[in-house]
Amino acid sequence: MNQLIRAESFRDLFVEKIPLLDVRAPIEFSKGAFPDAANLPVLSDSERESVGKTYRQQGQKAAIALGYKLVNEDVREQRLQGWIAFLDQHPNAAIYCFRGGLRSTTSQQWLADAGYSVPRVAGGYKAMRRFLIDAIDATARDCEFLLIGGKTGSGKTLLLNQFPNRLDLEGIANHRGSAFGNRVQPQPTQIDFENHLAIELLKLPYTHYRRLILEDEGRAIGSVSIPLNFYTAMKEAPIAVIEQDMNYRADIILNDYIGANYQDFKKQNPEDAGKYFSDYLFSSLTRIKKRLGAVLHDEVFADMKTAIAVHQRDNNIELHKIWIEKLLQNYYDPMYEYQLNKKINKIIFRGNRDEFASWASHLEYLRNPELKTNVN
Repeated sequence: MNQLIRAESFRDLFVEKIPLLDVRAPIEFSKGAFPDAANLPVLSDSERESVGKTYRQQGQKAAIALGYKLVNEDVREQRLQGWIAFLDQHPNAAIYCFRGGLRSTTSQQWLADAGYSVPRVAGGYKAMRRFLIDAIDATARDCEFLLIGGKTGSGKTLLLNQFPNRLDLEGIANHRGSAFGNRVQPQPTQIDFENHLAIELLKLPYTHYRRLILEDEGRAIGSVSIPLNFYTAMKEAPIAVIEQDMNYRADIILNDYIGANYQDFKKQNPEDAGKYFSDYLFSSLTRIKKRLGAVLHDEVFADMKTAIAVHQRDNNIELHKIWIEKLLQNYYDPMYEYQLNKKINKIIFRGNRDEFASWASHLEYLRNPELKTNVN
């Protein structure tokens, strides 16, 4: 009997990182997928389009007949061998299509005929996607959030990631959350961001904590947006504001946005890393040119140009601190203070990292000996 995975087991699929065989068409996969899924379609994009058109015009029976005609014996064998190779590497995999219907049922049967038993996901991608959206909404409804705020470069992400009951939204979005926040690898699609966010929540035993700790964010993180219900809950949450001096903050940005980022560019393009990295910096600056004003933009541009030249010539990144500090003092800090003043009634702590460590150690949800963490 062909095994069926129902909704009550979806959490285990994601938490245990069960390999997923996605037999949807490539265009469907590109619009939204799951982290542990591999796309080995039963129908190509053009085949799916033809079958869909026939279904709309002539009905299901004609569409099924066309599908079998398009996927003839040779094509079927080729695709079957691809699934078998995947299952040989991932014998605990599950299979699904969009709604858990004909495509995954047919694929499952072909595999069974070849001697491979693979469970099929009831409801397919659509049901799993609904499950993940519900998980996000349930967290927004049931979990108490604590936000870590602070000016740009305060080390909020570093601090956040030392807690067991945290969610790193910028990490999931693959973006550092500012005009200079782009990384070498592109951001996920909105749907992929939401799917990954939900899966990270499912992995957290947050029902055992009083709070889930997140960084204070605007709704947009680069090109993706925090789901509305989740963000609404964040806006109501208390905020702990981390305060660090300018030198500390400039060093954090220098190491993250310049040092580490440049190494990422170098790994991807060893020969042209300098060009791509300088293009990234200049385009990021251009993005905020209107808000900076012409005078400040031109001044920062000149400092940046000099820093890039020295960086590429001497492999020394220190001159970047000059323009970093100017942007912090004249752009990021005033903007953050303006936004923070609108949340003043939600602030429950202000202090540096060491003071935060002492304060956080007295929170009830950190007094559980099984939940010890080090925030130093």
